Amino acid sequence: MQNNETKTLWISIGSAIFAVFLLYSWSQEQKASVHKKFGAKKQVVIAAKDISEMSPIDESMIEVSEAPEDFVQPKALQSPEQAIGQMAAAPIKKGEQILNTKLLPPGKDTGLSMQVSHGKRAFTIPANDIQMIARLVKPGDRIDLITAIDTGQGIEKKKEVRTIMQDVTVLAVGQNIVDTLPAQIDGDTNKDTFLITNLRKVYNFTSVTIEVSPSEVQLLIHILNSNPGSLYATLRNPNDRFLSPLKVVDADDVLGKVKSSRQPAEQEKPVAPVAPVKPPQPKKAGAYEDL
Repeated sequence: MQNNETKTLWISIGSAIFAVFLLYSWSQEQKASVHKKFGAKKQVVIAAKDISEMSPIDESMIEVSEAPEDFVQPKALQSPEQAIGQMAAAPIKKGEQILNTKLLPPGKDTGLSMQVSHGKRAFTIPANDIQMIARLVKPGDRIDLITAIDTGQGIEKKKEVRTIMQDVTVLAVGQNIVDTLPAQIDGDTNKDTFLITNLRKVYNFTSVTIEVSPSEVQLLIHILNSNPGSLYATLRNPNDRFLSPLKVVDADDVLGKVKSSRQPAEQEKPVAPVAPVKPPQPKKAGAYEDL
C-alpha cells in the first residue's frame, strides 16, 4: 500500500512539472508571436501622474515602462534623465509616453521664474558700458554692486561710496537667460534667407537681471529712484565666494587725509549766574539776638 502511495506522489510531481513545462512553452510561443506581430519590447518613459502645462518635471512625475516597438511613439524618451529638469510644453496625462516634442528646456520661452531660488527675487537693473563692466557680463556670472550716494546736509554734505551687495547671481542679460541656446535664428522662409546670431557675442543689451532678496530689492529701488546713475557692478571670479569686509570711502580717503577717531566733545551746558552774597551786618549794642 505504501508503494502505491509513493508511486502516486511521483506521478503527481511529474504531472505538475510537465504542466509547468507546457505553460512555459505556451508563454514563450505567445511572446514570440507578440514580438513577431508588434516587435520586441523597448524601454519608454511615461507619466506617473498628470503633468500640467509649463510644469517643471522631476523624478516623482515619471516612471520607466516597457512597450512593444510598434506601440512606442516617435520621439518618445527612453531615459528618465532626458525628462528631468525639462518643462512640459503641453499637458501630459498619467500613463502617457513622454515625447521630446512635448518638452521645453528652461529658457526665454518658459520664463525666468523656475530659475529663481526659493526666497529670492529676480530684479532688473540698467546696464551700460561704464556701470556694467563694458557689458561683458554673462548669465550665470556673479557680481558685486557698489553705489555712490550723497550724505549729510549743507556744509556737512559729502559723497560716500560703499559696496552694498556681494556675490550676486546674474540671471539674465537683456533677454538672454541661463540655459538659453547660444544661437538665435531669424529669417524669411519665403525668401530662404536666414540670419544666425551668436548670443554669446551679443553686447547691445541695456539691462541685467539679478537674483536678490526681497529686502535688497527695496534697497535697489531706493537707490535707482534717488540716484539713478550711482549703481556700479564689478565682476567676480566664479570660484570666489568670499564676502570681503569693506569700509565706506569718501573724499578724505581719496585725498589721503587722516581722519580723527576722536568723537566731538559734548557741548557744555550754560551755567546759571549765581547771585552775590551780602556780607553780614554788624550787631547794634543792647540788641537782643533772635532765638
